[in-house]
Amino acid sequence: MFKEPLQKIVDNVEGGIAGLVMGFDGIAVDTYVRERDKADINTVGMELSFVLTQVRKAAQVLELGAISEFAIKAEKLTIVIRVLSNDYFLALALTPDGNFGKGRYLMRVVAPKLQAEL
Repeated sequence: MFKEPLQKIVDNVEGGIAGLVMGFDGIAVDTYVRERDKADINTVGMELSFVLTQVRKAAQVLELGAISEFAIKAEKLTIVIRVLSNDYFLALALTPDGNFGKGRYLMRVVAPKLQAEL
């Protein structure tokens, strides 16, 4: 159900490695991996679900409003996260030199379709 939109995002972004739709509980709904040797997207997603939950709580305490996007740029991997609902998020893994802006754009375009199917 979600594989096609995930593939559309990952395959159309320079440096795209993998994408996933995951619950904040750390359970993946669906994944798509283009470059299997680059990252274990399920493990990355599970770890980031905890971090993202803490960031959401901090934003609430600080009265910043809801978090809609979150990005982590590390030496070997860039992760872009877009919140789909109170329970789910979309994540894109890119190479460090991948096209971050295009990835964000495609995630924003695909998000309404994913939200409608959740």
